[in-house]
Amino acid sequence: MHTEKEINPPSGYLTFVTFLVLLAVSVYLFFIHQIAAGVILSIINFILLLPGLIIINPNDARVLVLFGKYVGSVKKDGFFWVNPLTTKRKISLKARNLNGQQLKVNDLLGNPIEIAAVIVWQVKDTAKAAFAVEDYMQYVNIQSEAAVRHLANTFPYDTMEDDHTGITLRDGADQVNKILEEELNNRLERAGIEIIEARISHLAYAPEIASAMLQRQQASAIISARKLIVEGAVGMVNLALKRLSEENIVKLDEDKKAAMVCNLLVVLCSERNVTPVVNTGSL
Repeated sequence: MHTEKEINPPSGYLTFVTFLVLLAVSVYLFFIHQIAAGVILSIINFILLLPGLIIINPNDARVLVLFGKYVGSVKKDGFFWVNPLTTKRKISLKARNLNGQQLKVNDLLGNPIEIAAVIVWQVKDTAKAAFAVEDYMQYVNIQSEAAVRHLANTFPYDTMEDDHTGITLRDGADQVNKILEEELNNRLERAGIEIIEARISHLAYAPEIASAMLQRQQASAIISARKLIVEGAVGMVNLALKRLSEENIVKLDEDKKAAMVCNLLVVLCSERNVTPVVNTGSL
C-alpha cells in the first residue's frame, strides 16, 4: 500500500515567464522564416513547459503519477511547475458533510428502529485515497452506512423495565457518538479518510411498533412515579407513628395503628384530593 509522500515542486512563475519569452522568440523566428527553429521552440513551449503548470487552491492537492509510478503529492497551495508527463489527479482536502439516510435496522433486543447519522470527514492521506480504493467518496458512503447498522445492532434502543445497566442508543448519546467515530476511523483508515465528527441525527422506533413502545414507556413512567409516591407515603406514616409513640400523644393498639396506616396511605397515595370523614363518636 502506498504511503503519502509530499513534494514541493518549483514555482510556476519562472516557468511561465520562460514560456512567454520562448513564445515571443518562436513568433519572431517564424516571422524571419526560421521555421525549423520556431517549430522546436513551439514544441518545447506547448509540450514541455505549458502542460506542467498547475494551480493548487487552498485545501486542494494533486497526486502525481509518472508512467504508473507514484511520484508524490502536492498539498501546498500556489502556482507550480511539475513534470508534464505526469498525470495529475485532483483531491480535495476540505471537510465534507455526509448526511446519512434513515436506515431501518434491528437493535440489540431485536426491535426495529430507524437511525441516521451525520458525519464530517476529510481526506488525510491523498495516496491512500487515490490508490487504496476505487472511489473514496463511494467508499465513505458505504462504510458509513455499514458502521451505523453495526452500531444499531450492538446496543438496545432503550432499557427494559428497571434494567439501567449498559449503554443505550437513546440515553448514551455521547458514548454512542464516540464509539461511532472510532469505528468509522478504523473502517476508513484504509482509504486515508479522517473522521472529524460523527453524530446520530435521527433515532426512533419503526412505525409498526412505535405506538406499542410509547405505551410501554408511559407505563414504565407511571410505575416509577407510583413507586416513588408509595415509598414517600410509607416514610411519612412511619414518622407519624413514631412521633405519636415517642411524645405519648395518644396510645394506639395494633388495630387502631392498622386503621391509621390504611387511612394515611389512602390519603397520601390517592390521585385526587381525599375528603376526610370526621368521626365524632368514640374511638
